[in-house]
Amino acid sequence: MKKLILGCVAALAVTACGETEVGDNGEVNVYSSRHYDTDLALYDDFTEQTGIKVNRIEAEADALIERIQSEGEFSPADLLITVDAGRLWRAEEAGVLSAVESDVLAERLPDHLRHPDGLWFGLSTRARVIIYNKEAGVPEGLDTYADLADPAWKGAICIRSSSNIYNISLLSSIIANDGAAVAETWAKGVVANFARPPEGNDTAQIESVAAGECRIGVVNSYYLGRFAGGDEEQRAVFDALGVIFPNQAEGDRGAHVNVSGAGVTVNSPNRENAIAFLEYLTSESAQRYFADGNNEYPAVTGLKGNSALEEMGTFRADTLNAATIGAGQTEAVQIFDRAGWN
Repeated sequence: MKKLILGCVAALAVTACGETEVGDNGEVNVYSSRHYDTDLALYDDFTEQTGIKVNRIEAEADALIERIQSEGEFSPADLLITVDAGRLWRAEEAGVLSAVESDVLAERLPDHLRHPDGLWFGLSTRARVIIYNKEAGVPEGLDTYADLADPAWKGAICIRSSSNIYNISLLSSIIANDGAAVAETWAKGVVANFARPPEGNDTAQIESVAAGECRIGVVNSYYLGRFAGGDEEQRAVFDALGVIFPNQAEGDRGAHVNVSGAGVTVNSPNRENAIAFLEYLTSESAQRYFADGNNEYPAVTGLKGNSALEEMGTFRADTLNAATIGAGQTEAVQIFDRAGWN
């Protein structure tokens, strides 16, 4: 006998709700914090290929994690999809994910983009890069994240607030690679180099650097891809910028990358379908949706990004496991607070 879960939990804001069937072998129930139209094409393509219907609920990651916890053993959720290692870590800590063993996923995805115990799997990546105003000239000596703390760049840097999870994950990676003491010194140095107090999203940083309001910015690569492949006005903004992939010297660790990822939920009623969908999301056709639709780098080894990303150049990525980046979030927030990074 099928159970029915009423779709709306009043305390949580969601964008899709209603009745969700639990235990129907022809369905998979996806809770996603990704809000990209191209993801809808992924769902439709999966259904066309397999006949399995995708039911989706969209909300912010923390709300979805809380919802899965509240629903408990009767949760209809089969798969949680979210952005950033930090949010995947929150799901792991909340105990809402279950381990998956899949030869397909193990073969397609590099080790650093998979949870060591199979709790989640990376679907796409984005690099945290340094941008600069071309008119102001190439910032000589700015080759690594560490260089951002050099007093030579005092009054030059625009970057988001410390509450932004992309910055938290970047600092977490610095803690993991260099230690907490080095990370704290770095954070204080960057704060001393702010051109203005942190404000706005990555798009705002891109526009400010292009306009000459700051010489240097730190942003995620997919935001740049939107400008590179955008309309004439957006393209002009992109053309005003230079891009630096940090830490590329021989023997250095490579540029920090983060993931969009997904994990099968602990009480998944359609577990086989959820694993099939997860494997589908690492197929070449699905990876192209991620790359072409949202300017993300494919997570699968050997696949390339779209033309906008390729225009920025190739780079070597830091292979620090994304699970380690997630686990360092709490310490990173504490360091930001002590550094006065608002």
